[in-house]
Amino acid sequence: MKNGKNRRSFLGACLVGGALASSPAASANPQAAPRLQGVFNVHDFGAAATGQALDTKALQSAIDAAAQSGGVVYFPPGTYLSGTLTLKSHVSLHLETGAVLLGSTNLADYPRVQPALRSYTDVYTNQSLIYGENLEDVSLLGRGSINGQGGSFERLGHYGNRPYLIRLVNCRHVQVADLTFLDSPMWVQHYLACQDVSIQGLTVHSRCNVNNDGIDIDACEKVRISGCEIFSGDDAIVLKSTLDRPCRDVVVTNCVLSSLGNALKLGTESVGGFQNIAFTNCTAYDTVGGIALETVDGGVLENVTVSNIVMRNVKGPIFLRLGNRARPAYEGAPTPGLGSFRNVMISNVQATGAETVGCPIAGLPERAMENITLANIRIQFRGGGTAADASREIPELSTHYPEYNMFGVLPAYGFYCRQVKNLRLLDTRVAFEHADLRPALVCEDVADLRISDFAAPNSNPVMVLRDTRDAWLEANRAPQGNQVYLRLEGRQTENISIASNDLRASKKPLDLGPGVRPEVVLVSPLLQPYRGE
Repeated sequence: MKNGKNRRSFLGACLVGGALASSPAASANPQAAPRLQGVFNVHDFGAAATGQALDTKALQSAIDAAAQSGGVVYFPPGTYLSGTLTLKSHVSLHLETGAVLLGSTNLADYPRVQPALRSYTDVYTNQSLIYGENLEDVSLLGRGSINGQGGSFERLGHYGNRPYLIRLVNCRHVQVADLTFLDSPMWVQHYLACQDVSIQGLTVHSRCNVNNDGIDIDACEKVRISGCEIFSGDDAIVLKSTLDRPCRDVVVTNCVLSSLGNALKLGTESVGGFQNIAFTNCTAYDTVGGIALETVDGGVLENVTVSNIVMRNVKGPIFLRLGNRARPAYEGAPTPGLGSFRNVMISNVQATGAETVGCPIAGLPERAMENITLANIRIQFRGGGTAADASREIPELSTHYPEYNMFGVLPAYGFYCRQVKNLRLLDTRVAFEHADLRPALVCEDVADLRISDFAAPNSNPVMVLRDTRDAWLEANRAPQGNQVYLRLEGRQTENISIASNDLRASKKPLDLGPGVRPEVVLVSPLLQPYRGE
């Protein structure tokens, strides 16, 4: 937001005056402490703040008054029961410590508002507690809280009859900071096609209904999210593109996340795609999915960096998917073509508590994912996979909803990589809690592969490359007691280089399956003991 720091500093000073101006002494003698210009105390507009009487009209009157010349709508401590509030340009809502904006449980208090901007969210709910469209220079600030009482709303159909807590559409220069958001009936926050959005220091706790995403950034540009603590019933922080424009130039950092969906996600709605995204310095705990990067509705996902992520008790730590659900942005919109997934780097990730399923990195036969790097990864899996699991054929499921367990238990307990071009697995460690009969890594229909310093406990084989071309394996070490380290399969396997590895602990470092010609493999001499000069 433009001049955000100066505005917040001014706001802190002016609200002291605003609070004093609404004190009983000031009310008894209005000349002693006139209202500070630009600060609109909701009590002056008739707000009862009892939590029983509906304050919607008074609160909206304060917002409308502030919008005349721009200003701060100030909520002193108290509980303000309300239906939909329509935000206006150049208006800041400031909830003081002890102030609670309490959403009404009467659905009639939330008028339906269909945005002029068409998107797939047209089929979701069109009701909100706080709503704004085509605005600029707006903010929601303070140490107070907004409670949607979401558990009081019944689910009608898939999404209907459950308001968003906050919905801003096509707005510019937006700041949301320091508040606590509780119990939304639907998504907690939906920012659609907004520009220059700053979200800082929020506490979000919402597990009272379905679809309780913590923060939804949808086809937005220039977004900064930092220092938030989120405990959500669905995805914690999720970027979407429900219309034909990309979600781009987004930074998420320094957040603590727990979710019954995914902690950090791109997708599922992905018509416009995702460009120039950075997730960094976050922790996740007690979460279904960790890092989920998906494009399935025709958009281009490119230039994404994920780094310095620590996860505890996360079932599916890493999931990368290019699919072809091809869902239009809205009714009557053209069906999108096949999307693309490229230029993704994931580094410095630690995770424990991963399920038996494994981590899929899956493109499509008609279009591979491109330029994917995983570096300095540490993941502890549950293990327990069987020989039957290791021999499973995995269906394409190109039109299915993407999620980490969509393929079932994978043929690898660590990473199953399919239809990828230019894949780098560098300094990666995987382990299991219970013995597992699957390989740690399976690469199928992968081209231009580099595996360097990959470490895993003993399994036979440790790695399988199937119909893989132009692969380079270096600086890897076989675990003690290993029977087979690397197995090559498939008639399309070509140009496999194996150099500078320590495979002395393996009884059979290389196993060629049916159809694999020996001449497609180039092996440098194995390491030899030093015998002196």
